[in-house]
Amino acid sequence: MSRMTPAELAATLGGGLLSFPVTHFDANQQFVESAYRDHCAWMLERPLTGLFAAGGTGEFFSLTPPEVEAVVKAAVAETAGKTPVVAGAGYGTAIAVDLARSAEAAGADGILLLPPFLMVPGQEGLAAHVEAVCKATSLGVIVYNRDNAILNADTLEKLCERNPNLIGFKDGVGDIELMMQVYARMGDRLTYVGGLPTAETFAPAYLEMGVTTYSSAIFNFVPDFALDFYRAVRERDHATIMAGLQDFVLPYVALRNKGKGYAVSIVKAGMTAIGRSAGPVRTPLVDLKPAEVDELKALIARVQPQAPKLAANG
Repeated sequence: MSRMTPAELAATLGGGLLSFPVTHFDANQQFVESAYRDHCAWMLERPLTGLFAAGGTGEFFSLTPPEVEAVVKAAVAETAGKTPVVAGAGYGTAIAVDLARSAEAAGADGILLLPPFLMVPGQEGLAAHVEAVCKATSLGVIVYNRDNAILNADTLEKLCERNPNLIGFKDGVGDIELMMQVYARMGDRLTYVGGLPTAETFAPAYLEMGVTTYSSAIFNFVPDFALDFYRAVRERDHATIMAGLQDFVLPYVALRNKGKGYAVSIVKAGMTAIGRSAGPVRTPLVDLKPAEVDELKALIARVQPQAPKLAANG
């Protein structure tokens, strides 16, 4: 049973940094609950306003529905009310509805609705998909606007009118005009979440459009840097933001762009780099090459040289 109403969830998520933990696999690519829970506990030693279980960084797209349920249950058990848990849901409408209901039964506080599989629906079909999930649960729902699931401002407004538990809009498109249209239209009716790969790159600009929080994948392996950068964004500390971009974020993006699917793979490589391996990514993704992991280690040392020590003590 959720501990938060949708309104409480919306207010909480918008007030701080969000963590999207990786999902831990063994050498046979099976979920390792103990390692996952240990990692969640390590992250929760720092201030977080939300933990998103089985999200994009958590390889939702590679998990079976029973595995999604197992990951969500593990996150709920480990957080133990310290921070809200938002569970991933997606694929076709029927599966997304089942996953939303499963997450609610597991004790999650909200749903992140990822794009449906393969199809490129029009606004009418996409609205029906989102509404079916909202109607299937009492939890707060955040829509992830990206790829083949891009809601326009008109569709989003109508969905909000009919579904009080639609509480969040996560942008993974990077269309400034669309984002501004949505924010101008919806105002504080929604909590806005930055969801582009390496969201830190876009955070300063997006803050001006009401996007007060974002999904920090790098929190998995450089949590102190991630929190310092977030604070600088919220305080509009231009000097600290630019230093963080130049020292870590932009070189990290360049390394990420060396391979298809590396947006997830590089996060697991970062875990390996600090001595907290989460195992391999599942195909069709591939892991970083050893030389690329070494390059990532050098980047981490620039901004968080104590990371290996933290790993040893974690």
